[in-house]
Amino acid sequence: MARIVAVANQKGGVAKTTTVHCLGAALTERGLRVLLVDLDPQACLTFSAGIDPDALEVSLHDVLVGRSDAASVLVEASGMSLLPATIDLAGAEVHLLTRPGREHALARALAPLLDDFDMVLIDCPPSLGVLTINGLTAAQGVLIPLQCETLSHRGVGQLLETIGDVRAFTNPSLAVEGVVATMFDPRTRLANQTLASVGEAYGLEVLQPPIPKSVRVAEAPGRGVSVLTSAPHSPPAEAYRALAARWDPHP
Repeated sequence: MARIVAVANQKGGVAKTTTVHCLGAALTERGLRVLLVDLDPQACLTFSAGIDPDALEVSLHDVLVGRSDAASVLVEASGMSLLPATIDLAGAEVHLLTRPGREHALARALAPLLDDFDMVLIDCPPSLGVLTINGLTAAQGVLIPLQCETLSHRGVGQLLETIGDVRAFTNPSLAVEGVVATMFDPRTRLANQTLASVGEAYGLEVLQPPIPKSVRVAEAPGRGVSVLTSAPHSPPAEAYRALAARWDPHP
């Protein structure tokens, strides 16, 4: 049975998609069967995995509105399976608002697949809307990427309030896996202060190692691969490999 981890932070630009893609690639290297779920209508994870969202005939949108089952929508990407997104997913959000039990739509869709995977990683959109609520309701844990700056720090508090609501109403066992610093530059005082203060302020575990800032990470999506493939010996690739060991049941 797969472990499901949602990667969430309603602030955009904090490397949620990169973290999902790279952790998935690192876990695949370790021999785990990985499913990536693109829950963002911008479809950045789908594009980063080398899939053209505009060329897809079906996507996660069709699953959430009841037109397709999840298994028929899966595509393969670098040894991983992917439930891809298209811009149509924005319409699924509107559709779900009118449905009873709307928070559980993704969990119901994923249930038939869970025996086929060891790890499911959900890329949540940069919002606290019904799609993110679906991701958090389906997950057993949530990982919070944090860009070490003031506004991203503030977003963590808002996300934790939403996690509290999810625990109260739809998923009482949801755990916070911790915070991972992304695009981290240890030379700046702000980055070090922000990373230290977020753990103290919210009582969260700051996962090690931080992911160093590098142009190598930004270049990888244009090639349809993760930085573990495009620059396998780069510091970010090695950092994601070290982080992935946390979720390997057979390290």
